[in-house]
Amino acid sequence: MQEHPSISKATVDRLPRYYRCLRQLSDEGVSIASSEELGRRLSINPEQIRKDLTAFGQFGKKGVGYYVAELKESIGGILGLDQHLSLAIVGMGHLGAALANYQGIERLGFRLAAIFDSNPVVIGTRVGERRVEDIAYLAEIVAERSIQIGVIAVPAAHAQHVADQLVAAGISGIWNFAPVKLHVPPSVPFVSEDLSVGLSALSYYLTHRSTENDVLSEKNKGRINTFPLFSQIHRKCRQCNLDGIFFS
Repeated sequence: MQEHPSISKATVDRLPRYYRCLRQLSDEGVSIASSEELGRRLSINPEQIRKDLTAFGQFGKKGVGYYVAELKESIGGILGLDQHLSLAIVGMGHLGAALANYQGIERLGFRLAAIFDSNPVVIGTRVGERRVEDIAYLAEIVAERSIQIGVIAVPAAHAQHVADQLVAAGISGIWNFAPVKLHVPPSVPFVSEDLSVGLSALSYYLTHRSTENDVLSEKNKGRINTFPLFSQIHRKCRQCNLDGIFFS
């Protein structure tokens, strides 16, 4: 795949959202979509969408729009989803089991190659079609099955140790669900999903929603009370997609 070293992180972070939107359009039987339609669905400025896509090449036809299947395939290639990377999940608690059973991972083109745990009670049991392996054999199985991605679904206290094991085993990238900052070599990219952050942010908006309504009510009565900071944050919240990038 062609490298694009000058592409900003913000642009890269939007690509999965474009891919998911195109996948949904494809499921709906839509064959052509304009940047305006994509923007409406994603709450992203159409000009920003066109700018992002132009950074990777020429897509679509002026006056017509983007061919959904073609653009979906192109973005999938840019994201590397056509490589069918193998992944392993470490930790078979509720979250790990939910991830192991989630069919959307395979729909994206990834392959669940192994699941691990250290609990003797769990080792040997089955989650879906997979048998839970002893983490003591992590390195051996990672090499044997050519696993590229390690998914950490263990408590925070054990996450760094698991990350170290994954790196030592030759894992190429890490998807971390433990609420802790990991320290890994610069050569190993990782993405962290702290569920508590999103939930706490939602709690904030719900807690202050009545306050904002009261302020707006007072303003409508002719008073000068304002709440600009919260209003700005609230608008940002509506523009953000707080659920998983790929999942729908």
